[in-house]
Amino acid sequence: MYQVYVVENGVQAKERIDQLVTTGFSNENIYLFAHNIDRSEHLTEATNTEEIGMKEQGLLDTIGNLFKSRGDELRNRFENLGLTESEASRYEEELDKGKVVVIASTDAK
Repeated sequence: MYQVYVVENGVQAKERIDQLVTTGFSNENIYLFAHNIDRSEHLTEATNTEEIGMKEQGLLDTIGNLFKSRGDELRNRFENLGLTESEASRYEEELDKGKVVVIASTDAK
């Protein structure tokens, strides 16, 4: 089970993450996405959220993402968190618009 939020910027992402933590989510189960890799890494670090890694993706997807476009990589990462293919595409389109996607997962990976 997961909750997905689309926000405009890092400030709104931080506010949403703080709300999720107060409702019982741990930072280890909250993931933040931005289309730009540097922005994504900066926001993930600044909000103390989790990065999608081998634990969530598995070895083959982790390696495969090295050879994919950023959009394909993001859709794959969304799907690895449990989103459907159509949901992954929809949220990747939001990232294309410069927005930030926050996903809180109740599934322990």
